[in-house]
Amino acid sequence: MDVCTLPQLLTHAVQNYDRPDALKFKRDGAYVDISTRQLQREVESVGFGLLALGLQPGDRVALLSENRPGWVLADLAILSAAGLTVPIYPTLVGEQVQYILQDSEARICVVSTREQLEKVLAIRGGTRLQHVITLDPLHHDDPSVQSLKQVSALGEKKRDESPALLRERLDALDPHGVATILYTSGTTGRPKGVMLSHENILSNAKSALVPFGLGPSDLALSFLPLSHSFERTCGYYALLHAGVSIAYAESVEAVAQNMLEVRPTIVMSVPRLYEKMYARVMDAALAGSPVKKRLFVWAKDVGERVVDLRLAGKPVGRALAAQHALASRLVFSKLRARTGGRVRIFISGSAPLSPKIARFFWGAGLPIYEGYGLTETSPVVTCNSPQAVRLGTVGKPIPGVEVRIAEDGEILVKGPNVMLGYYRLPEETANAMADGWFRTGDIGHLDKDGFLLITDRKKDLIKTSGGKYIAPQPIETRLKLSKFVSQAVVVGNRRKYACVLLVPNLENLRKHADRTGIPFTDNTGLLGHPQVRRLYEEIVDEVNVGAAHFESVKRFSLLAQDFSIESGELTPTLKVKRSVVENRYAEEIDAMYDERLPV
Repeated sequence: MDVCTLPQLLTHAVQNYDRPDALKFKRDGAYVDISTRQLQREVESVGFGLLALGLQPGDRVALLSENRPGWVLADLAILSAAGLTVPIYPTLVGEQVQYILQDSEARICVVSTREQLEKVLAIRGGTRLQHVITLDPLHHDDPSVQSLKQVSALGEKKRDESPALLRERLDALDPHGVATILYTSGTTGRPKGVMLSHENILSNAKSALVPFGLGPSDLALSFLPLSHSFERTCGYYALLHAGVSIAYAESVEAVAQNMLEVRPTIVMSVPRLYEKMYARVMDAALAGSPVKKRLFVWAKDVGERVVDLRLAGKPVGRALAAQHALASRLVFSKLRARTGGRVRIFISGSAPLSPKIARFFWGAGLPIYEGYGLTETSPVVTCNSPQAVRLGTVGKPIPGVEVRIAEDGEILVKGPNVMLGYYRLPEETANAMADGWFRTGDIGHLDKDGFLLITDRKKDLIKTSGGKYIAPQPIETRLKLSKFVSQAVVVGNRRKYACVLLVPNLENLRKHADRTGIPFTDNTGLLGHPQVRRLYEEIVDEVNVGAAHFESVKRFSLLAQDFSIESGELTPTLKVKRSVVENRYAEEIDAMYDERLPV
């Protein structure tokens, strides 16, 4: 069948794949399966249940839940009943949830746990909510609160009364009409509601992952928030279309263990996962015996030489190929085993990935394909693929999507994936478009072969008081390659020079202190120790090598507390909220620009 609307993806999956393990989730310590047909039956029951609650075409239904099969079930039921899904990150605090509920005018909200239920009930007074549905079988005195099971029972009664009603809603869906409103997590200001149509998302889901040849033999591990467009389109809709089984991680912290349990073939993530994996591997290798250390360094070098030749289209000689096979058996096989032993595709998006990290994983037989996109583009714009890879770039535009570079370097995008607009923000929508092209707000360029390179966010570019522009992201990416750096935020707007806020990797720093005899009683004392200061001076100096004078980082400040989603310094997709960080650490920043100190 030709899939034209999102709910039709499920019908397509039943007709073409009929998997016994369409979805997998952990229950009582073991993964259990949900078949495609079981999912379809439950979606229909809940869809009828929403009709019984009075859901009208175009009504907004908020979905506040962690990744789990219930998220998929609720989403498909909402869409089948002609409602608009409004996903909300479960990490948002009550005030943020209230804003989205108010702005979207949602009448129904689906929540996962008691914690999320209490969050919604505490702020519902300023909203239009009439019904709250819980995925967990929770009991509550409030008559407006019902469990998914109760809504499903209502649906069965509604089905008996009007058996054709849900099909009528499905058949009347407009592929070009709004399917969902996604509120951007926003690194600055209030989130905006991005209106995406069925066609917007489906055009992306059908084409973005085609070069990877995904099919029923594949299994994906899902742990990025389904509220985010990357995971929703590529880690859910596209996989449903291709017949891929989806296993849900218990949490981000449990990803390493869950990989061993489900043994995925495809994993989609943000660079933070790969950075942490790389840091753990490097730390373990360099902390080993001299023999093991030399073996690892040799294997890493061999792997990267092979990768460079293959990606350049050059032959790998027999001697080097034999060395790589030996390195794979002695060193890299252990890394692959830690991912479950079956991963053939890692995909990275949402933030820049260090080419150095990418080369290492490619050399180890775990290729990472980096891509680029935005919520407003449903989201994929470009992606490296097995047919066209260039490390350090975010790949070529996917089929049907056009990219061009404006005179000021801003990346512009046109295609069927570009949003309908911002919800109830006509001026913002108009400002985001330029003669039919979407303004991404990112700065970059296309190389001679059509691969896109991202320089930075347009609004993140730092303009020094001397009028020079500094792109902070490349500097921050290089700093985070150190096992002693967890986060880095370059500052310097309207200042004479660039400085950086560094969040140390305290676990690795403490180990280093123990090994080298640096005395400390707490984190503050450790970060203030002269030897620790010298360690970070060396890290910064190394990054400054080869940089233009105006780009060099002149000073740094060490922060004792890591950034977090809960503290508001990170978005739910782990991007740093620069304005929040700069406001919170204004004193530390000002101290770095104290004119009495030598530069």
